[in-house]
Amino acid sequence: MRDQYPFVVDVQSNLLGGLATRMVVPLAVTALTAKELPRRLCPVFTVRRKSLMLVPFEAAPLDKRLLKTEVSSIRDRAGEIVAAMDAVMSGI
Repeated sequence: MRDQYPFVVDVQSNLLGGLATRMVVPLAVTALTAKELPRRLCPVFTVRRKSLMLVPFEAAPLDKRLLKTEVSSIRDRAGEIVAAMDAVMSGI
């Protein structure tokens, strides 16, 4: 699965930092261009020179011991991530 989903985005609030898990959203390799994807649902991010799409409908808890190294930060695009998660939750 690492070939298809090389990274995950930790989207969980630090208010829940005492839990054994973290809510993560995978970033998937895609051959589609940003114009071919539903932008609000699947924003595209560049990580280590790879174009990866957020897959919010695959969000899941992950044992936080498996999250070892922060590779990059996309915190500056948090609004897009929240909008994508909202689209999954509310359909809007």
